[in-house]
Amino acid sequence: MIEHAGPGWRLARDPARGSFPFLIGGEGWAFELTQKEWAALVLIIRELSEQHLHLDAQLMSQESICLEMEKGPWWCCLDGDRDSWSLQFILQGDGEGARGIEGYWSIPAAQAIASAMTNFGTQSID
Repeated sequence: MIEHAGPGWRLARDPARGSFPFLIGGEGWAFELTQKEWAALVLIIRELSEQHLHLDAQLMSQESICLEMEKGPWWCCLDGDRDSWSLQFILQGDGEGARGIEGYWSIPAAQAIASAMTNFGTQSID
């Protein structure tokens, strides 16, 4: 098992967990993801982080920004200012038996887990 954590966030990968090898968590919540759900979430959070990075030089210090993106089953929102932001996300459970999940990372946990997720990447399960 590989695990990373910090104030307000948690990230783990355990190939022994079968269908749900990834775990993400926040303040008082956690849930498991499939490989496919994990890869899609990492991609959307990476894209939102990169969009913010490209826009931050154009923002004044206290000017707010809200970036939303929807891809596949995921909807994510990066909300903050030039220097810090939070992340909200929803996994839309379409179809019978599909899971629906909502989560939120506050400032500064959002930036820390986004960085950890990018470094963790879409690594294959060993």
